[in-house]
Amino acid sequence: MAEQLTILAAMLAVVVCSSFAASLIPGRPIPEVVFFVVAGAVMGPHCLGVIHETAGLALLSRLGMGILFLIAGYELDLRELTGRAGRHGAVCWAVCMALACAATLALGLGLSTAGTAAFAIALTTTAYGTLVPIVRDRQLAGTAVGAVIESYGAMGELLPVVAMSVMLSPQRSMGANIAVLLGFLALCVIVAIQGQRVRDWGGRLARWISDNAETSSQATLRTTLLLLVGLLALAAMLDLDAVLAAFAAGFILRHVLPDESGQRLIGKIEVMGNGLFVPVFFVYSAMGIDFASVGANPALLATFVGLLLLVRALPVGMCLQAFPETRPMPAGEKVAASLYCTMALPLIVALTEAATGAGAMSDAMASVLVTAGALTVLVIPVITNVSRVAIAAHPVEAAREIAERPETARDVIREHHELMREADQLFHDERAQLRKQGVRLSAADFLAQAEQIRRDHREDLRRINEHSREELDEIRRRRGRERNARRP
Repeated sequence: MAEQLTILAAMLAVVVCSSFAASLIPGRPIPEVVFFVVAGAVMGPHCLGVIHETAGLALLSRLGMGILFLIAGYELDLRELTGRAGRHGAVCWAVCMALACAATLALGLGLSTAGTAAFAIALTTTAYGTLVPIVRDRQLAGTAVGAVIESYGAMGELLPVVAMSVMLSPQRSMGANIAVLLGFLALCVIVAIQGQRVRDWGGRLARWISDNAETSSQATLRTTLLLLVGLLALAAMLDLDAVLAAFAAGFILRHVLPDESGQRLIGKIEVMGNGLFVPVFFVYSAMGIDFASVGANPALLATFVGLLLLVRALPVGMCLQAFPETRPMPAGEKVAASLYCTMALPLIVALTEAATGAGAMSDAMASVLVTAGALTVLVIPVITNVSRVAIAAHPVEAAREIAERPETARDVIREHHELMREADQLFHDERAQLRKQGVRLSAADFLAQAEQIRRDHREDLRRINEHSREELDEIRRRRGRERNARRP
């Protein structure tokens, strides 16, 4: 017992230090989970050896995973998922999965069928459960980017979880897995319906739970934990993925408590989970990362990072351009939304844990995949800055002008470079002014909220910028007229 308490104290110490380190980065572009994963790998048996596996900590980690995905399941809006945006998100994920399967087979990794499926699923995931608090904290809710995350991001987590349950249970055939999955889902639907009826009928049990929700009994919280642990136990007995059970608990909870009382309950669960269980899950899961294995296979690491961007971010961006409800979004918002939907680290951690447990993936490959997921989150701010500069240069318009009159290529390039420089200066001036007002956003967040920010701070930004957004547009129009006037 003393050993386990000592390890837990060490884990909580690195959690606090990791959270503080994440807060020091302006705009907080890197989520805390990246620091938790790195800390777990450094403190694990393959590096410093401060923490190691124990039965008690494994149980805490499993509960943390359950709480994390229960919250994600509660945030899923069935109306949103079954609407047009949700259907388009599902189509986008199917495209990503087809590309991921083709890419995985082309790599020739020598994996089994279940291993190939696990590798491909890892390329298509979105950590919606982690994005929900980010969307809320960074005030993305209600924006076009927030709407994309709610549909594309939710499908990017829900559908991979279903695929994991079907494909990563090698003890049964796929047909048997589907039958067990459907039976489990049917049971969850029945529990949700009966729970709603009990609440509406107002029996003695329902009244006790309602009356003691805010007392020391914390009846709703304890009942929710009973639901979560019961479904996790049932999933373990049926050899289903634990993430699916946690999602199902969130779905049932949303159906029974869809109102303000449900939001208060989720707030309590978040406090409990984020205070202990969820950080322990990330640190404990990451301690199996072997940096030696990662260093021994740098090609696979770089390949996975590149594929995660190509197989997930690029199709999401193309779908946003293809479907009519998202086509009017500015290019910057599409880039920001695509990159947010590529943040997959927490689900990759859960997926590799399930894959190694099923014998579908080696520990060395799991280490590479988790490290690649962390690196992807680290490079997203860099990609955002590069895309922002490219968007400001209007490359499509420049290419069209050069194609029409090749002899003006030098002038066109010079003019678009000047536009890019002025837009970049405007971007930095705006962010500097907003930082003075206490608004600290990463580049991705700024692109996601640019229009709303400019509306809210228009007068302040006008005073500090030599060229406002409207003036930049006027510069473009004037230079276009001058260029046309020089043409014979």
